[in-house]
Amino acid sequence: MAATLAAIEVPDDPIDKRDDESQPGQTDEEPAMEFKDKKEAIEAFKEFLKEKNIPSSSSWEQCVKIIQKDPKFNVFKKLSEKKQAFNAYKTQKLKDEREEQRLKAKKSKEELEKFLMSSDKMNSTLKFYRCDELFANLDVWKSVPEQDRRDIYEDCIFNLAKREKEEARVMKKRNMRVLGELLEAMTSVTYQTTWSEAQVMLLDNASFKNDVNLLGMDKEDALIVFEEHIRGLEREEDEEKEREKKRLKRQQRKNRDQFLALLDTLHEEGKLTSMSLWVELYPLISADLRFSAMLGQPGSTPLDLFKFYVENLKARFHDEKKIIKEILKEKEFIVVRTTTFEDFATVVCEDKRSATLDAGNVKLTYNSLLEKAVAAEKERLKEETRRIRKLENELKGVWIEAGLTMVDSWETAQKLVIDREVYELYEKEDKVERLWEDFVKETEDSCSHHHSRSKKSKKSRKHKKKSRSSSKSVSLVSNMGLIGGR
Repeated sequence: MAATLAAIEVPDDPIDKRDDESQPGQTDEEPAMEFKDKKEAIEAFKEFLKEKNIPSSSSWEQCVKIIQKDPKFNVFKKLSEKKQAFNAYKTQKLKDEREEQRLKAKKSKEELEKFLMSSDKMNSTLKFYRCDELFANLDVWKSVPEQDRRDIYEDCIFNLAKREKEEARVMKKRNMRVLGELLEAMTSVTYQTTWSEAQVMLLDNASFKNDVNLLGMDKEDALIVFEEHIRGLEREEDEEKEREKKRLKRQQRKNRDQFLALLDTLHEEGKLTSMSLWVELYPLISADLRFSAMLGQPGSTPLDLFKFYVENLKARFHDEKKIIKEILKEKEFIVVRTTTFEDFATVVCEDKRSATLDAGNVKLTYNSLLEKAVAAEKERLKEETRRIRKLENELKGVWIEAGLTMVDSWETAQKLVIDREVYELYEKEDKVERLWEDFVKETEDSCSHHHSRSKKSKKSRKHKKKSRSSSKSVSLVSNMGLIGGR
């Protein structure tokens, strides 16, 4: 269609010619450009319309009103070529807009399908009306027409049903395996244990209670696993099993106690704290025979005991934080963003109460107080920036209202504001004369942009130079991001 429109010869309109000849702003006309043929001229004019972002719904008269003041409009002399280019441009732009709408609709449907498949509120039994009630206010739902929503919903329900069925099969297999392993690890379960007793034991077992999937598994599957486990125990000699079990339990308890003694020693030496990681202390712990003695025994592992120990230290954090804050208050020591941990720790350790504190909790308290100090400083700088910007706007507003321009002197501008309170307030932050220089520079830039009688686009008018004081404050705020990291 674009090629067809470009081939149509449109006669020059005498009225439009008279309009062209009487257009204002001809003093800065650009000389007519030479094109090798009509096609090149039309393509150039179409590019010009694209730059001006002429809507596809515009008439020729509306288009002329928008572009006639631009010097480039007069570069193209033939009205017939302009109109042909305009029609071809409209056709292509409409085609582009429709394609964009099609892609947008496709993307919306894809996003809705992805959303429904990933939402935790969705399942294969959810009705469409309930789905509509749940998501009616969400853009991802509203952006798709109702019929398309229904089609996507039905596809999702089908896929969710398949997924749920497969997940149920995998979960059943997993639960039976995990429960079997859990029963194997529960040395208190013997061949004489009944199913009712086993259920009570499981409910007292931390691993079972903390496993949501096991708690919700099918009771018939659980009974099958239990019966298989019991049949395995029946094949073992009961008396020998019980004697060996008691001996092992005593040894395991002893191993755990000795390992806990090792952890106590490390804590007293300051090597184990509430912030310690297993991977950091493993080389030291694994070299001790008390660690080796625990390897392979059921129940709590060295890693489990280490985690319990660290968790107990972490549980003391809030109480120890209060003690540290009391020490700082008595010492009249305030943590600011430049306070180092060494300075902080020195003040705390000078107090005798620090002897009972965990070193990791001391570090965590320092990090917490430092973060608050950094956040407070950032907020202060933001507030200071807003305050200074308000002063600047108030001063510039006086000059603008008085109609001052770049031709006026600093003395004239100063007389208008020197008796105002804002003058004294801003002078404490920066020089008012510097602000006047910025104001003059902005006026000069504005005048240079409007030197010709042609109008600039709205976007070009939005560009303004930031004041020197605002930049200084924003820079300080940005730099704060580099300070106070843990």
